[in-house]
Amino acid sequence: MGAVGAMEAGSKDRYGQAGAAKDKLVPEGVEGRVPCKGRLANIVHQLTGGVRSGLGYCGCRDLAELRRKARFIRISGAGLRESHVHDIVMAADDSGYGHNG
Repeated sequence: MGAVGAMEAGSKDRYGQAGAAKDKLVPEGVEGRVPCKGRLANIVHQLTGGVRSGLGYCGCRDLAELRRKARFIRISGAGLRESHVHDIVMAADDSGYGHNG
């Protein structure tokens, strides 16, 4: 982690800034907290459901088959936005999708 707080706590030498004063550090990250999203079992359920869905999109029965068949395809930022929900007003966001616009 390259946030200022982490660098002050001792990691600045890892980023080539061992002798730098606090106001001269060039951070490569931020510090923050993520609100609790609930019980781990619920999060794991969402995660495994997403993996199963992805396996289906790829025509794979398991992770081993996915490793053999997988291909990464680079898309543009515009393509990413287009692949998300757009041009509708969602009545409720209960999908766990987490898209912000």
